[in-house]
Amino acid sequence: MRSTRPAAPSRPTDPRRSRRTAVGAFLAVSGLVVLTACGTTAEAEDTPADGAEPLTVGVFLPGSTSDTGFMESAHLGYERVAAEHGDAVELSFVEEVAAADYEQTLQRFASTSDLVISVGGQTDADLRKVAPQFPDVKFVEIGGPADAEPLDNLAYYDPQQAEAEYLSGAVAALSSETGKVGFIGGVELPAIVNASVAFANGAEAAVPGTEVVTPQYIGDFNDPAKAKQAAAANYGVGVDVIGQIVNLGKQGIEQAAQDADASMIGGPIPGECVEGSPYVGYVRTDIGTEVEHAVQSVLDGTWEAAQVPFGLTSDLGGTEFVLCTDDPETAATLDELTAALASGEVAAY
Repeated sequence: MRSTRPAAPSRPTDPRRSRRTAVGAFLAVSGLVVLTACGTTAEAEDTPADGAEPLTVGVFLPGSTSDTGFMESAHLGYERVAAEHGDAVELSFVEEVAAADYEQTLQRFASTSDLVISVGGQTDADLRKVAPQFPDVKFVEIGGPADAEPLDNLAYYDPQQAEAEYLSGAVAALSSETGKVGFIGGVELPAIVNASVAFANGAEAAVPGTEVVTPQYIGDFNDPAKAKQAAAANYGVGVDVIGQIVNLGKQGIEQAAQDADASMIGGPIPGECVEGSPYVGYVRTDIGTEVEHAVQSVLDGTWEAAQVPFGLTSDLGGTEFVLCTDDPETAATLDELTAALASGEVAAY
C-alpha cells in the first residue's frame, strides 16, 4: 500500500487527486477508499540520513477527511507531518472504509509500512487481530479503549474526550435557558459513553440541578439524518443546548437546532462564532497532535507500546474549549473548571 511519492516538490491541492497507480487493486475492494502519498514541501526541513530509507507511515481514517470531526482533525495532523518532515517520511492515508473492510485495509497498510496509525475506537477489534501478524511494524490506535492492554507493537493514544465533554456540559448548562440539556453520540463505544457521563458531570458542576436527558447514541458518526432526528427529539422535550460527538452528523443537529431556535456545541474542529449561529461554543480535540506525536516518537526512537494520554491532564495537550460568548460569568466558570480538570482537582467522570 506504499504509494509512490509525486515528483512535484509540493503536495497536491486536493490529496484525493494524487497518484493511485500503486493501489489499484485495493481500490477494487472498496470504491470509497482513497489513498494518497506526499512528498517534500517547500517548508519541509527533515531529510533521511545518508543511505537511510524514509519512515513509511500509513494512516487509517475510516471516516471522511472532510467530516469537520476526528478524521479531518487527524488529516490536518497528517498534513503537518508532511510539511515538517519532508523526505524523512513517506506518508499515505486511506479514508471512508466500510467496517467489513477494516481488517484487510490494516493488513495492506502493515505489509508496506513501518508505522500504522489507526484513528477511531471502532477499529480496535480488527487492529488487535492484525498487529500480531506484523511484529516488526509499529501500530498506534487513537481513540481506542482507555483500559485496553497495549500489545508488544501496539500503542494506544487517548485523546481523553471526556475532559473536553466535561467542559462542553458546563458550557451547555451555563447557556441553557430551560435548564435542560442533552448529549448525542455516534457509535456507543466506551470512550463515547464516558464522554456522555462527563458531559452530565460538567453540567452539574457549572449549574447544579441542570437536567441532562438520557444520552442518545445513533449508531453512526456520519449520518446527519439520524443525528437530526435525535436532536429534534431532544429539542422537543425542552432541551435547548445539545453537546455531541458525531462528526458529519453535526450537520443534522445544526439543522434541528435552527428549526427549533435552539443551540448546540460544535467540535472537535472549532468553527467561527458568528451572529445567528446555533453554536454556543466549540470543543477542540486535536487528533492531529497525536498523529504528529506518533511519527515523531518513531523518528526519535522514543516510541513505546503504552497507553499515552493527551488532553488537559497531559503535557502533550490537544484539548481546549472555544467559547462563543463574552459573558464574564460563563468565561470565569469555564476557566475555573478547566483549571480544576488540568490540576486533577476534579475528574471528568
